[in-house]
Amino acid sequence: MPLVLSALVWMNRNWVFFRFGTRTFPSLLAKFMVALSVSFHCNNSCHPSPPAHLLKENGVDLFSHVGFCFEVDIIISRHVQSLSDCYDPLDPNGNITITFDTHKWTDDGYVARVTIQNYYQYRHVEKQGWKLGWTWAKDEVIWSMSGAFATQQGNCSSFIFQTPHSCLKNPVIVDLEPTAAPENMTEDCCHGGILSAWAIIPSNSFSSFEIIVGNLEGNTHGNKPLNLTLMAPGPGYTCSPIEDTDPTVSLVIGGEEKSKFSVRTWKSTCSYSTFLSNKVPVCCVSLSTFYSPTITTCPQCSCGCRDANPSTDSCIREGSSLSQLSSSGKLDIVQCTDHMCPIRVHWHVKNNYMSHWRVKLTISNYNLAKNYSDWNILVQHPGFSQNTTTYSFNSTALPTVGFADEIALFWGVTFYNNELLHADDKKLGSVTTEILLGKDSNSFTLNGGWAFPRRIYFNGENCEMPLPDTYPMLPNGSSTQKLTHPQFFLLLLCLTVKVLAIWL
Repeated sequence: MPLVLSALVWMNRNWVFFRFGTRTFPSLLAKFMVALSVSFHCNNSCHPSPPAHLLKENGVDLFSHVGFCFEVDIIISRHVQSLSDCYDPLDPNGNITITFDTHKWTDDGYVARVTIQNYYQYRHVEKQGWKLGWTWAKDEVIWSMSGAFATQQGNCSSFIFQTPHSCLKNPVIVDLEPTAAPENMTEDCCHGGILSAWAIIPSNSFSSFEIIVGNLEGNTHGNKPLNLTLMAPGPGYTCSPIEDTDPTVSLVIGGEEKSKFSVRTWKSTCSYSTFLSNKVPVCCVSLSTFYSPTITTCPQCSCGCRDANPSTDSCIREGSSLSQLSSSGKLDIVQCTDHMCPIRVHWHVKNNYMSHWRVKLTISNYNLAKNYSDWNILVQHPGFSQNTTTYSFNSTALPTVGFADEIALFWGVTFYNNELLHADDKKLGSVTTEILLGKDSNSFTLNGGWAFPRRIYFNGENCEMPLPDTYPMLPNGSSTQKLTHPQFFLLLLCLTVKVLAIWL
């Protein structure tokens, strides 16, 4: 007789709680609501079965390699809340704001300055840079630009006496390089599309360009552009409709107030969503301590699983020639590992003193072709509420909203370790620092995994954390290994089914 069990799983990326019966529950990040309906059919004899997989966010396996004797049917219902998906609880006010300031009118249009301001505390726009696009409401053309350029000119054959810079209905604009000719530059332009995070270098978190718009005929005031899009540098950003706002009188950019007067101002805000970018995880976390020989490695298949076929080029195996890399033509191929992540963050609890404790933080690059310039790492841990000293990285504390744990942001020192180099056939690219944290006698403990971070982000992307029951444990004089949560759950279930089978 089949036994039907309904279970709900509360998924907070790495923590899993089983509840018998049917309950509703919120995900901590309010991204997905996941319900599992599990049916177990027992034939009174245990036999090897394929591994069961419980899924977590973005379809990544929560745990695997659990063999048991039941047939499992899992029905998953996802309700995606797009607005909450764009909301980052660690950076609630983060966005990229696009501002169109019209400075003067022309005979057939207007002259405007467009400013792209990154208000994300720790998410920057890296190499390849931003691409800004929109759709003209009428038949507007771009007569000329400075500080940026349109990627395509379009069909301008109808203009005889003067050729516009771009006649496309939906132009795409990109930034100029810092080496651009002076006559093509304007104030606050030309960073190659790179925008620093607001909390790291505010003065480099924005870029501007000037644009002369024409061909408006009788409508000299023009219409707001439609369907604003932002690639920074890839997908994932959703922009609000452009709206009229009060004309800019003064503008605070990069922490400095600049006099900017306009006769009309349009604005749009763009928010990032990992779900929309369709990214697999890009980093994972491993843990170790001075008091335990156990090293908790990154969860298996954190960023994907390696192909069993050695002839494929999904990764470069140890000992293989790097000529395979050039022949593959890929720029993001990684070394073959169990986790398959380009980036691994290792947190090592190094020492415990009377008034403070010491951590060694190491970031390793497994990518064989890509360097990470101006990288940053965000760590959530209650220990950052005390005095903290960082030796080889820059660091700052970020304000928290609704979190008891403190948040610290780390980034490299310019001309020293602000570029995380790629791996080669001899060693990984890596950067490391030691962190000295003061002790709060009321909260500090080495029990229960307190010394390990709650969450880690690399370049704004959430890193896969190990399950808490795999953390290094304090020595307790016992060699008996405790059952993990999945093992205990399956053992209890198997015993229950056997008892029912005897009764029935």
